Amino acid sequence: MTDEKKKHVSKTPIQSNEADNENPTAAQKNPEAEAIEAVSPELVSISVEELGDLKSELEKAHTQTKEYFEGWQRERADFMNYKKRVERDQTQLHQVVTANIIKKFLAVLDDMELAVKNRPTDATDQNWWNGVELISRKLQGILDAEGIARIPAENEFFDPNRHEAISHEDNPNFQSGQVIEVVKQGYTMGDKVIRPAMVRVAR
Repeated sequence: MTDEKKKHVSKTPIQSNEADNENPTAAQKNPEAEAIEAVSPELVSISVEELGDLKSELEKAHTQTKEYFEGWQRERADFMNYKKRVERDQTQLHQVVTANIIKKFLAVLDDMELAVKNRPTDATDQNWWNGVELISRKLQGILDAEGIARIPAENEFFDPNRHEAISHEDNPNFQSGQVIEVVKQGYTMGDKVIRPAMVRVAR
């Protein structure tokens, strides 16, 4: 082998190492450098001012989102209150309409009870009287089905919210303010007084 060829062979590996140092393979590259290379050039070129603007817009969007959510919650609460108010009004309206209709039945029931109270002595064995008592029971059944209840009054102490005094009398058998007699029955529907009981009260 000539001297020139020997020189050429000895220099070949050295040149190869220098080339490798100047152009490292992908496995030898720094991960941070790879990450920077992967970033879009447009993002790398964003200035500090632009970054501040983006942050400001993000905060503004967050604030608007919070305001929208709170507004939705308020609207939902208002709707629920409106729904409850409508249901309450409908219930009250139903009670008023029912009470007005029931009052008409009460006048008939009063007459029936008065007839039963003053029935003839020989009427019990007669068929027509059985019909009177049947009608009276049916009317009372209608009231019970609608939740109509009689107001306790017999021997009770006078309550102006539930009783209506037609007279005040001296009576040694009753305490002052005690009901002596119920002249006409009073009725309630739930907590509402449809008609107060008409009573005589001890003085």
